Formats: sequence, C-alpha cells, structure tokens
Amino acid sequence: MSDSSPDRPAVVLDVWCELQCPDCRAALDDLRALRARYGDRLELRLRHFPLEKHKHSFAAAQAAEEALEQGQGWAYVEAVLGRVEELDRKGEPFLVEAARELGLDAEEFDTALIDGRHILIVDADQAEGKAIGVTGTPTYVIGGERLDGGKSQEGLRERVEEIADRLLAEQTGS
Repeated sequence: MSDSSPDRPAVVLDVWCELQCPDCRAALDDLRALRARYGDRLELRLRHFPLEKHKHSFAAAQAAEEALEQGQGWAYVEAVLGRVEELDRKGEPFLVEAARELGLDAEEFDTALIDGRHILIVDADQAEGKAIGVTGTPTYVIGGERLDGGKSQEGLRERVEEIADRLLAEQTGS
C-alpha cells in the first residue's frame, strides 16, 4: 500500500455550523474526538448555516471561508467558537483580530468581509441546508442521514461513529 491517498474517498461528515452559536461551541469536543478517532478516514466538511438571530454569524461564515482559503479553516472556527461572547460584543473587528492571532493575513480578512467574495458560498450552503431540512446548528449529515444537534447533543457522537464505522466497513468490504 503506497502512502499516497487511498482510491476510495474518506467518509464525509458535513457539519452545518454557525460561529455565533453556543451549541456549536459545545459540539467542538465531539468534532475533536471524531478527528482523533478517524483521522483522514473521516472528512469533516464545514457547512454554513448562519441564523438570523445572530447578527454577526453571516460575517463569521465569510471569515471562516477566508480562513479555509488561507489553510486554517478549522483552527479559525475553533478560535471563534471558543470566544462566542467576544463575537457577540465586538462583531466584525473580532473576526479580523482572531485571524491576526492565528498568524493569518488579517488585512485579507478585512478586505474579504468588505468585498463579500465568500458570500455566494455561504448563501449556497444556507440554501442547501434549508433544502435538506436543517433548521438549527449544529446539524450533521453523514451517509445521507441528518442528525440534529441543535435540540440536544446527547448521543450524537455515538450515532455519527456508528454510521461512520458502517460506511468504512462497507468501503473495505467491497
């Protein structure tokens, strides 16, 4: 087996998230645990579902896309979610500050928020989320199954692991 990427894709877990959402912050531990357990076999895909009740969430989603472009997507998501209250209080200046603290190009963040270069991605995610029945965050989609963490995180990680294990077994079993 060469150490290049396997022929089969990893199992994909779409994480519908909102960066001003305390429930999404609570979900970070689950995401870290999943990352530790599966490594490259599970691809965590950040999907945006900004909620209207959080006035900075749309800008935060755009900032997360800029962070992804600069190669620090999840690190940025964790940094911002870890300080939801600061985002509530400071708004967009906090998003740029968080980027600077991670050593990202903060000027580029500022520009991206002004020119709106990532708005289409965020809009598309939100539209897709609505179409598949996402109503709150976090919501996970894996193997075609939607798991709603907005109501309760109870037992969600176990359910994700069950589905991931099944999908991975099916991949190797063929």
